[in-house]
Formats: sequence, C-alpha cells, structure tokens
Amino acid sequence: MQIPTHRQILAHLGSARDQWGPSPPRDVVPEPAGPDRESVWSYPRPPLVRELDAHVVVRWGATVVAETRRALEIVETAGAPVPYIAPEDVAIELLRETGPITLCEWKGAAVHYDLVQGAARLPAAAFCYPDPLTDLERGYERVAGWFGFYPAKLDCFINQELAVAQPGGLYAGWMTSRIAGPVKGAPGTGHW
Repeated sequence: MQIPTHRQILAHLGSARDQWGPSPPRDVVPEPAGPDRESVWSYPRPPLVRELDAHVVVRWGATVVAETRRALEIVETAGAPVPYIAPEDVAIELLRETGPITLCEWKGAAVHYDLVQGAARLPAAAFCYPDPLTDLERGYERVAGWFGFYPAKLDCFINQELAVAQPGGLYAGWMTSRIAGPVKGAPGTGHW
C-alpha cells in the first residue's frame, strides 16, 4: 500500500488546518470540569501527544489484543482522547493491514488493520501512523508505528473503566468519566 509523502499530505490537507479554532463555538456550553474531570475544550488544536498514566486494555471478546501501562494519548479540542499503544504491547499476530489509507490534517496518513483470529475477522478495528507529520512539533513522531483502537468495535478499558466510542463513527476517541464534553461527532458538530 503506497503511503503519501508528507509533502503530498500537506498539499492536500494544508488548508484544512486553517478552518479549525481552539475555542468552543458560541452555541456550545462546555460541561463543568473538576479535579477528576478535564474538559475536552481545554485540549489544544493542533492536537498534542502526552503520556497516559493508566492501565490500558483492549479486548476482542475474551482475547486481549493490547495491554499496557505506558500508553501515549493524543488530545485535541472537542475530541475524546485517543490512546496509542506500542507494538510490543499489542498482539501483532492478530493484525492484518487493510485499506484504505486515511488522512488527518495534523498527524498525516493512517494505515488501518483488521483483527483476525481463526475464521473470525473484525474489519478496520485498529490503525497506526507509520510516518506521522512532524512539521508542527507537537510530538506526533512519538506514536509512529503505535496502534490506536476503535472502542466502537472493541472493549477498550482505561483503569478498568469501559470506554464508550466518540459519537459519529469517524473518530477513535475513548470517552470515559474523566472527560467533560460536549464532544464532537454527532450531527451538527462538524464545525467543532
């Protein structure tokens, strides 16, 4: 599968970066945050990579697909955080690369993976950025080759709390009680 170069990605998506602002639109009222909850409206745009001090587990039925205590996560204004797990903490033998490649105006080209175990297949359940963009100096190179998982398709846990999928089906955000929204993804939130 041919991954576009950084130059091709930026030529295609560069103008998309200009339309996003970090503040909530006037019609959005952020939920209260507190000592144990952080607002998705306090996250930066462009997004930022940070360490996730938590026990992270991804399950496909009874099978542990990934488990770590050293995940990184990417946080972005209005979005639920997306944890990334190092390949050595992932059951790589379950992953099969699939298409298509998707593009993010911040991180670059993402490759998607099906999970396969025996005759069972779960399409497009994981993704990674093999060569993320580095022009914004936001740390995306730290997740190069690390895997993200879709909580709409798998059981994803942070410190034993089952994460809920971010609305809309497009995003891989893990919604837990530690974040305060509202979170983008539902109809009418495309401008967030």
